[in-house]
Amino acid sequence: MEDSKGVQLTDQSIYPDDSVLEKILGRSFGAYVDLLDLYKANGLHLEWRYYKDGGAWLCKLVKNKKTIVWMSAWIAYVEAAIYVPLRMLDALLELDITEETKNRIIETKNVGKSKPCIFKIKNKKSIKDFEKVMQFKINKK
Repeated sequence: MEDSKGVQLTDQSIYPDDSVLEKILGRSFGAYVDLLDLYKANGLHLEWRYYKDGGAWLCKLVKNKKTIVWMSAWIAYVEAAIYVPLRMLDALLELDITEETKNRIIETKNVGKSKPCIFKIKNKKSIKDFEKVMQFKINKK
């Protein structure tokens, strides 16, 4: 049984297809579909895989062998994480994103030499800043 508060998709034998994700995401499933459209429009390749070390299915989104986004499913939302090298943090914070998003990014603990930019995607509105950070990651070397 999956933890109702934590990351979902913990059963390795159940592939996260649309019917499985719709049950977990509920009303946020529409935002997930919007994300898929956004990824497709930007040439990102989607790859769901079960990771034994984390004990859950994660979705890696790649463009030209470069990982752009990591996604996981939670009750009523998708968590999308974009890892930006610390050397690019100042440029990232100059983007036209909300102060709330900037503060959340700043307050998130670094992972190695990267800054995780973590977004809870529940609706179209929550995709706005995410898309800007995603474009930043796609276009930076």
